[in-house]
Amino acid sequence: MRYINPNASYEYIVEGDIKACFDNVRHSILIRQLRRRIGDRRVLALLRAFLGAGVMKETGRLAATLTGTPQGGIISPLLANVYLSALDRHFEQVWQHQTRYPGCSTYYRRRGMATYRLIRYADDFVILVRGTREQANAVRDEAARVLRDELEMELSEEKTLITHVDDGFDFLGHRVRRVAWRKSKMAFTYPSKRSVQAVKYKVKSLTTRTTTHLSLKDLLLHLNAVVRGWAMYFRYDASKRTLAYIDSFAWRRVFRWLRKKHPERNIQYLQRRYCGGRWWIHEDGVELFRPSKVKVERYRYRGTRILLPWMESTELGIVGRYARTDYDDTGIVGALDEKLDVA
Repeated sequence: MRYINPNASYEYIVEGDIKACFDNVRHSILIRQLRRRIGDRRVLALLRAFLGAGVMKETGRLAATLTGTPQGGIISPLLANVYLSALDRHFEQVWQHQTRYPGCSTYYRRRGMATYRLIRYADDFVILVRGTREQANAVRDEAARVLRDELEMELSEEKTLITHVDDGFDFLGHRVRRVAWRKSKMAFTYPSKRSVQAVKYKVKSLTTRTTTHLSLKDLLLHLNAVVRGWAMYFRYDASKRTLAYIDSFAWRRVFRWLRKKHPERNIQYLQRRYCGGRWWIHEDGVELFRPSKVKVERYRYRGTRILLPWMESTELGIVGRYARTDYDDTGIVGALDEKLDVA
């Protein structure tokens, strides 16, 4: 075999998409997977009854559920994860073999063989391949074979893509791309365009003319929950400019909503009544959440724990200083206070 530079840029991403994953879960295979961890027959009987409970159609008739898990059920994502664990076990065994001793993966790459690893969240998964495009195609075929033979599922040929890491790919709402950085290359994560458009759509739907009957406090309670959750999810990306953009967008939409609510009032009146004479939108102790103030914190050290709102940083010792920020965690507590006030 010829020698290949192990540092060569041959990184490809297999973006997997399973056809109708939740609809094609085979009950017999799922029960067999559950028996690997559950020994209580009563629990297995309850799960079997849950899977075969049936669904009510629009006509009022009950239809049997021969395959699939009831979407919307609280346990459906858990059952789907258990079902797809066969895919995890297969690729984990491959990875353990490729890294069975220090330098083993380098040995593989120097001899032209690919190394790869699966990253999965529910039915969304990507396979990171260190190799050529032809080897990435072979890994995709391997994943398709495991799904077909062990789980009786199929990959979507249209949605299963193979992309280079320099071109970037979307995963769980993030845009991941390798870019040049200080005479080297490193991977950056950004909020994807689809995620930005989705939160903008939610903000727009809450600030239309059809909601002007609400008080500003009620509007802010609904709007803050959307914007705060989005900002907290993407606070670990390179998202400072995106958060500032969403901040400005939400502020303009709310102020425009106020002008629709009071068409006969001028801007000075709205500023005095709802902004305290400045440009800080609030009412009855509830203020518009500002995503631009969320501290973006990237590349946390491994082993670092994230504090819950009611925890103190001293509980984590020396790593506690990485777990608390000045604004975002207290904002979560503020959200809890808002809900308690409404209740």
